[in-house]
Amino acid sequence: MPKYLLLIVLSGLLFSCKSKKVSLAENDEKVALPDLVEFFQPLKAPYAVTDTIFRRKESESTVINYSLFTRLVPDTILTRYFGRESKPHLYAVGRISVPKEETYLFVKAVAKDRKVLYVLCLDRKSRLVASRPVIYSDNEPGVSGEADMDAKYTLSILHQHKGADGQLLYKKDAYIFNADAGGFVLILTEGNETKSKVLPVYDPIDTLPRKHKFSGDYAQDKRNFIAVRDGRDPSRFYFFVHFEKEEDGSCKGELKGEARFVSPGIARYKSYSDPCSIEFSFGSSGVTMKELGGCGVHRDIKCFFEGYYERKHETKAKPAGRKSESPKA
Repeated sequence: MPKYLLLIVLSGLLFSCKSKKVSLAENDEKVALPDLVEFFQPLKAPYAVTDTIFRRKESESTVINYSLFTRLVPDTILTRYFGRESKPHLYAVGRISVPKEETYLFVKAVAKDRKVLYVLCLDRKSRLVASRPVIYSDNEPGVSGEADMDAKYTLSILHQHKGADGQLLYKKDAYIFNADAGGFVLILTEGNETKSKVLPVYDPIDTLPRKHKFSGDYAQDKRNFIAVRDGRDPSRFYFFVHFEKEEDGSCKGELKGEARFVSPGIARYKSYSDPCSIEFSFGSSGVTMKELGGCGVHRDIKCFFEGYYERKHETKAKPAGRKSESPKA
């Protein structure tokens, strides 16, 4: 009898060890994306959240290490809204899982001057396929936001603020996830805002060396550009792409990575942790970008990483000339 009792006790201890939630407060190299998903506490749809979540103090058990998070998730998800210098504190709010389908992770990111609540969408194989900020705060008075996911997993986002004349302005968008399209699809929009707030674009690789013959800045305009910087060796280069193809903000894309030359003037981006693949074709005065597939998590659904970008010539400051001596009398 004591033998069976010992087996029961050991089984219980083993189960409790396996079911214990792993801490993500440190950058543990053994942690993979499925571990990140399991770290989030289950939520039940319908689920609603407002910007009061930014005033809520989160438990230490929900902390996600920044380096760990950006190792598993493209860091441009954060740098697009926080810039390259800021490293916001990250917290796991919860997850909503569609049976045998996708999973939605709600992540809170908090810095001194900006706070953002994100929704990340992962497919049934725990691969990140879409992401979207749903509530943000710049500590401005009179600005509010809320988001909810209904029982049919429709994601609705509402932002409100007072105009100069005191009128309450609002914008409401509703999205559904479409696996075939590879991202969130906008199905409804309404509101009385005339113009959305334009966020600044941060280039996270701007200060890296640019000695390679193809290194430099390529652009269509100020909000559609490709930055290319020296890689680890002459066969590689680091790049950062940002584009906005629609004035209403419905078609944006951003990606940072390392590409490798496969033939003279032709380079490709492909990462083991990212299904996205892009080809760069360099010419004498610019570069042509072409999406080869799998980049839905980095862009909106109706646009692609494509097009020609002209090289911008660097303007080097002229050295200060000598002061001319006064003629002798």
